Amino acid sequence: MTKIESVYIHIPFCKKICSYCDFPKMYTIDKWISPYLDSLNKEIKKYYQNEKLKTLYIGGGTPTCLDKKNLIKLLEITKNFKFQKDFEFTIECNVQDIDENLLKVLKKYQVNRLSIGVQTFNKDILKKLNRCFNIDYIEKINLAKKYFSNISVDLMYSLPSATLKDLQDDLNQILSLNIPHISCYSLMIEPHTLFYNQGIKIDEELDKKMYDLINKVLKENNYIHYETSNYGKEGYFSKHNLVYWNNENYYGFGLGASGYIKNIRYTNTKKIDEYLKGNYCLEKEILTKKDEMIYEMILGLRKQIGVNEKVFYKKYGQTIEEVFFIESLLKEKKLLKKNGFIYIPYEYSYLANEILVYFV
Repeated sequence: MTKIESVYIHIPFCKKICSYCDFPKMYTIDKWISPYLDSLNKEIKKYYQNEKLKTLYIGGGTPTCLDKKNLIKLLEITKNFKFQKDFEFTIECNVQDIDENLLKVLKKYQVNRLSIGVQTFNKDILKKLNRCFNIDYIEKINLAKKYFSNISVDLMYSLPSATLKDLQDDLNQILSLNIPHISCYSLMIEPHTLFYNQGIKIDEELDKKMYDLINKVLKENNYIHYETSNYGKEGYFSKHNLVYWNNENYYGFGLGASGYIKNIRYTNTKKIDEYLKGNYCLEKEILTKKDEMIYEMILGLRKQIGVNEKVFYKKYGQTIEEVFFIESLLKEKKLLKKNGFIYIPYEYSYLANEILVYFV
């Protein structure tokens, strides 16, 4: 029997479109929200098989941008799920949404982890990103800390006009707040976004310097770089994201959500009219055993600890080296072996995608 212990729910709504975001604007229209939640509830009831969950993650968009009535409607839907004793229930939120009422509602519905989309504390850069810049980010996060101890913040680097000093200032702010988990992402310029249309490009040399600075500062302050983009203090790694990187099964519910069950990876439709009709799934990828082993490697090698050789053999009945010709990567020290794991060493972690492509 397939073991499914995790659920991802996608809420495709936000208050405004960021300069780097290619999110469809139509989904910010209020008239879609309640019907969308009704359809989400139907999808969950149709496919969820009453497993006890270890993780539930609600992302977006921004789930907390919903008005109180619809936010409660969303959280009521989570009563469909059964939870294990030590479950992790994360919800994404923007800084401007944080207030006493929101935090009390989230606590009431068993949310126990917040992922806060900070991106940067620099007000001038926030303005360029078309994000809320006229509020006190420090005050908002300190308020959240009164209700939640397990908090993650998103930090974005290689932002337009941002310098190494700007990044250092952002890191100093996060350290002063004693946030236990940080997700760091380099800006990606997607087609059809405002930044793309303005011809903004990433300075690769500066991007690498920023990546190194983040690693240096966070390591010096007792954060563990446990996955390509993620850093956590001991006991605060994201249980939900580790489900993805360990190539475990999970449900994906909502518009454009993806899931992985048995040997099938599926993606839901991104067309809201189809979703409201109950035509949830857009495409399915039926995986061969080799496909599953490829996913095991390209996901597992995102973790700094790498892929466990014994676990790989237990899952697939073959060793990694019987399946993949990695002798050259080992010889070039782009892959290393240690304590039963195969992993990408730090000096190549910035170029991890170039190594992962080898397995594809």
